[in-house]
Amino acid sequence: MAGVALLLLLVTVVNAQASCDNYGLQNGSSCLCPVGFGGSTCAAPGCGGDIFQSNRALAPSQGPFPNITTCACESGWGGTGCNVCSSPSACQSAFAASGSAPSTAQSATGLNNTLICNSAAQVYAASEMSCDVVNPTLQAVFPLDTHLNIVRTLQPDLSPLPNRTSFGAAGTVFASLFYAGVEQFYCLADSCAQEMTDGNTNWNCQNLKCTCITNTTFCGGGAEDISGAINNLGGALTIQCDNATTCAFQQSTLQALFGSAGLSLSGCIFGECIAQSVIDTASGNSTVGNDSKSSQLSGGVIGGLAVVGSLLLIALLFLLLGLVNQRAARRLKPDLADGRRISIEWARVSYVIPGRTGTSPWQKRRTDGDKVVLDEISGRVAAGQMMAILGPSGAGKTTLVEILAGRSKSGVMTGRVSFPSANGDGASPRIGFVPQQDVLPPMLTVYEALLFGARLRLHESVSDAEKRTRVETIMDTLGISSIRDVRIGDVVGGKGRGISGGEMRRVSIGLELIASPDVLVLDEPTSGLDSVSASRVAKVLHVIAHDPENPIPVIASIHQPSSQLYQTFDTVLLLSHGRALYNGQGGLIPAEHFAQVASGIAPAYPQGYNVADYLLEVASDPPVALFQLSSGNSPEYDGSGKASTENSSSEKQPPARRTRAAGGSKYATTFLTQLQYLSGREWKILRRDKTLFFTHVAVSAVLGVFCGGLYFKTGVTIAGFQSRVGCLFFLGALIAFSTLSALYQIVEIRPLFLRERSNSYYSPTAWLLSRTLFDVLPLRIIPTIIVSSITYWMAGLAHDAAHFFKFLFILVLYTLAMTLYNFLLGTLFQNGGVAILLSALSALYQMTFAGFFVHLNSIPPVLRWLQWLCPLKYALEALAVNEVGSGLMIQDTLSGVPVDVSASLIMQLLFGFGTNNYYRDVLVLFAFIAGFGLGVIGIVWLRVRERR
Repeated sequence: MAGVALLLLLVTVVNAQASCDNYGLQNGSSCLCPVGFGGSTCAAPGCGGDIFQSNRALAPSQGPFPNITTCACESGWGGTGCNVCSSPSACQSAFAASGSAPSTAQSATGLNNTLICNSAAQVYAASEMSCDVVNPTLQAVFPLDTHLNIVRTLQPDLSPLPNRTSFGAAGTVFASLFYAGVEQFYCLADSCAQEMTDGNTNWNCQNLKCTCITNTTFCGGGAEDISGAINNLGGALTIQCDNATTCAFQQSTLQALFGSAGLSLSGCIFGECIAQSVIDTASGNSTVGNDSKSSQLSGGVIGGLAVVGSLLLIALLFLLLGLVNQRAARRLKPDLADGRRISIEWARVSYVIPGRTGTSPWQKRRTDGDKVVLDEISGRVAAGQMMAILGPSGAGKTTLVEILAGRSKSGVMTGRVSFPSANGDGASPRIGFVPQQDVLPPMLTVYEALLFGARLRLHESVSDAEKRTRVETIMDTLGISSIRDVRIGDVVGGKGRGISGGEMRRVSIGLELIASPDVLVLDEPTSGLDSVSASRVAKVLHVIAHDPENPIPVIASIHQPSSQLYQTFDTVLLLSHGRALYNGQGGLIPAEHFAQVASGIAPAYPQGYNVADYLLEVASDPPVALFQLSSGNSPEYDGSGKASTENSSSEKQPPARRTRAAGGSKYATTFLTQLQYLSGREWKILRRDKTLFFTHVAVSAVLGVFCGGLYFKTGVTIAGFQSRVGCLFFLGALIAFSTLSALYQIVEIRPLFLRERSNSYYSPTAWLLSRTLFDVLPLRIIPTIIVSSITYWMAGLAHDAAHFFKFLFILVLYTLAMTLYNFLLGTLFQNGGVAILLSALSALYQMTFAGFFVHLNSIPPVLRWLQWLCPLKYALEALAVNEVGSGLMIQDTLSGVPVDVSASLIMQLLFGFGTNNYYRDVLVLFAFIAGFGLGVIGIVWLRVRERR
């Protein structure tokens, strides 16, 4: 136990070895010794006498080292080694007996043979001080008397006898520690400055170095050897004296061991023989050397803070640039080209999914052939026409409409898709695409959803009033004005019942009409609807296609239309197994066509039978001969009733290309506008769906009370300190698991993002930023502050504002890092279950390598490097360092040995945390945040997109 208690002492110094001991100065063949030491190597302390005597008696050797316990001081002198004057007569008598004359500098101050003894802590020239070292832990290991002598030299030339009553250059401190009358180690510091504050005297020095005297009790001659710690002390030194008898010897390692006060000194006496004229003319606040209050931050930390500041500045510059771009865009008046008539033509379009060659054992080295989905399909739809693409399941209907709509495909596409314009302007066509599944924001009303689309898909320069008018017009056209203020809803997703399926389909169509498309393509717009709803949707499409002022081509894949629905289409394209059996006018003409060219091959058409059902029956299992007849005789109508002369060719076609003019920006609005409206939508959703927010807040309050009660008023014993760190660890683990809901949010909103991104509503970066703002602040940071604040004050952690806000700062940084990490998993994996599993496992990994369950230095080297990838490790270390940095002292008793040391030592022993790592950990957490953030942005840009 004594070994543990001793390790709690550890401290001071850089090895300094010279031919003269006690940092004596070489003076020819002899040594110029510090005050109170003599002999040929300055190794022997003075015994009795006074500091003015050049032939002062040296302490006798009572064993291997000189011992001064038997030395008796002359009248007027005291302290360990008899170096401290106590009366003016002692100084005057000793100086007169020395027979020395005053120096030139002393004479200039009016010095004569009359001296006084300055017994205050303030130094004018060079002052000696002698103190008792009192610390329960130190005394438990070294129970005998321990004393510390210090010589502080401010202006040596004003000392009565320079180099005898002072030591070293201006601004120098020399200290030596005696245990049971034997010197154990000595220290030297320079660049010292004296400061007087409210009656206190502080000496702030730099370049501390200490040397432990080998084989003394402290340095190998006793039960414990602390020479390694002493010889490695260094850096800044502060000697702080609060009153006439109490001082503190402060250095970073000492403060880590014994608290912010460092090594406490009591019973201090001060003595300085000095002329009264020097006191009268000297400044009480004189300083020498460098400012000791220089920054304690390392160069790496300062550089890191500079990087963080630069990033914030760059963000502000981007914000200003966004404002400039937004204003410039709003001044533009682009030609929206409403009313232009565009047709869509496709020639010999084929689509093939390449086969995969298996090479692994479980694939049995099987080679799959290419899968032909579409085989040289041609067609044309003019403005004012409405085409139905019919065919059984697997015929290629969805693939064809996706190709015509310009959707990215994973296979190989050949052929040509073009958009000839009646006025020949060559402008880029605007294609509206309505997928088979309605993906809409459930918490918005019909009007809000359409207005959101208008604000982001219409150009920046279009006023908000014009956009609102357009939304009203489209709702009237679609017949959904009566439900404008009804929330869309999502029964399956748990958002509550809203509008019907047919109304949802019309809202989806409205979102495409908002952007004034030149061509409207729909994938099975009537699937899942009853006959009445399907008829309404078909009538809406018919009205859109035949608008007298702005007719547009409408192409819709239809799975099994009713007779009434079938009659609304002008032209029909019948597909079977990826090939076209018919392409021409609708109505009865397709049935007549098969009666003419496929008599006896295709089933006969029963009069009065639904033509659509007949066509699907023909296409469901057509004989090979019917494909051959259709290849040579199937007419391709242009809508005028005349067959096109262009037939399919068996020649291999080049990759499909879409002829469109090069346009400007992909998005209709600037980044700042996108962020504005995305944030507005997120705020509406948050206000209307309060369940998640209030659940987070309620759970945080409950857990705060639970954790605060569990660690209520934690003590300052070793066990109590371990409980304090346990409390901090609990908060970190809670954050790691609570941020799992951020992953679920990303998985849930992913389909809506994919649809809106494919239609160029906004950039992925704007979406991520708005999602982060309205997820992190209300659902992560606010609950974190609640649970942390309740726990902090109930547990009795450092009760001052500075440490409390530093505590909150770390937890907020860790919360942000873990939220972005879960965003990363949510965007990287389409399967939400896999993402949640990995997030939970990574939380357990962090708990393992955070340093609470296992000492970081005891982890095997093969696994130890994993701690550097653990954000919780840095968060927990910073929280613990912040707590012990408040001056927390451990007061305990182990096996009868009193322990009164700084908590930072226990922290290092139990957990392996560095005492000066707070700002380093802050920067590492910033690095994790930046890394996860960039990872999320990169994955969203590159991977989170429609894959068809």
